[in-house]
Amino acid sequence: MTGAATIRVVVADDQALVRVGFCGIIAATPGFAVVGEAANGAEAIEAARAAKPDVILMDVRMPVMNGIEATSQITASTDVRVLILTTFDLDDYVFAALRAGASGFLLKDTLPADLITAIRVVAAGEALLAPSVTRRLIGEFARRPAAARPAEEPAPEAAPPEALVTADAATARADARAYGYDQLLRVLTDREREVLAMVSRGLSNAEIAERLTISPATAKTHVAHLLTKLDARDRIQLVILAYQCGLCIPERRPPGPPARPLRASS
Repeated sequence: MTGAATIRVVVADDQALVRVGFCGIIAATPGFAVVGEAANGAEAIEAARAAKPDVILMDVRMPVMNGIEATSQITASTDVRVLILTTFDLDDYVFAALRAGASGFLLKDTLPADLITAIRVVAAGEALLAPSVTRRLIGEFARRPAAARPAEEPAPEAAPPEALVTADAATARADARAYGYDQLLRVLTDREREVLAMVSRGLSNAEIAERLTISPATAKTHVAHLLTKLDARDRIQLVILAYQCGLCIPERRPPGPPARPLRASS
C-alpha cells in the first residue's frame, strides 16, 4: 500500500465496549477506515477474507476461536497483518501469537495517538517492536520451558514421555538445531548471517550499519534480502528463526526484579 492510501482496519474483540472504543478512534482519524468488526476468532477470519483489511486488531481471549488460532489462519492464507491486543505486556499468549505470525502487540490501555501510530507502522510492513523490546521479548520466549507455554501454542518439538527424556532426546534436539543452522549456511551469505545475528539481538538498521561500517541503506537491503530468502513476514519472524536454528543463544541472566511494563513503540 502507498502512504496516501486509506488504511483499512478490522477490530476483533469479544467485548463490545472495547470494539466501540477502538473503532471510534480509528474512524475519526483521517486516512483510516474501519471496514469490519469481529466478536471472536472465527468472525475475524471471515472479516479478513471478506473485507481485505490492511490490519486486524486482534484480541487473544475470545470465544468460539481464540485470537492465536485466528492469527495463524489469517497470516497463512492472506496478506493481512495482525496486531495483537493484550492487557499484559508479557502475557503467555503474546508469545504464541507472535509465533503464529502476528506483526506485533499493543497494550489495550495504549493512548489513542499511539494506537494510530501502531496501526500505521504495521500497515507499512514493519514489526511493532522496538529493537530493545524485540531483544527482551524473544529472549524471554526462548528461555521459557515448553511446559510454561499456553496450551493453544504448539511446542516447537513434541515432548517425549518422561521416561524417555534421556541424553538421546537432548542429542536429537541438538541435531535439529544443527540441521536448521546448516540450512541457513546454504541459503545465506556470510554477511547476511552476520546481519541476521545482529537482528536477533535486537539491533536496528542504524546500529547494524554502525557495527559493520556500512550505510543504513545497505543494512536495510541486507535485512530485506533476509526477509525474502527466509520467507519471513517481518523482523520478529527473523528473530524467532535465529533462535530456533541456534544462530542466537539466549543469555543466561540471574533473576532480578520484575521489568517495567512495555509500551507499544514505532
